[in-house]
Amino acid sequence: MNLTCAIFKPDCLERKVFGSVLARIEKAGFNIIGMKMLHMSKPMAESFYKVHQTKDFFPGLISFMTEAPCVVAVLKKENAVEEYRALMGATDPQKAAAGTIRHDFAHDIQRNIVHGSDSDENAKREIAFFFAESELVL
Repeated sequence: MNLTCAIFKPDCLERKVFGSVLARIEKAGFNIIGMKMLHMSKPMAESFYKVHQTKDFFPGLISFMTEAPCVVAVLKKENAVEEYRALMGATDPQKAAAGTIRHDFAHDIQRNIVHGSDSDENAKREIAFFFAESELVL
């Protein structure tokens, strides 16, 4: 079994679709082994998304991710990273396949409801960023 990090972004909670998105994740066979709600500070968001700091969208991303609370979770499943990325759909909801989370719930490329780790290596880093090992129910 593998792990991946999921973030239910501020728009997911603000639009009250968190339960629907979570139900899709569970229906797809993922086990949730850790979850918490938090409101990212600007330094926290900048640290988490530092890989994007030189990109044009970085300031808007930080502003968006700090505007309201989000929920972070650790998902467990065989091939978790790949399976969750397929379930999420393309970053741009206009390009996401029908039936994916982003196609069905997201408004635009920035306000795209969810985040998912893009590799097993980044999943480990992202999970450790938000969770102590003792907070995970393996």
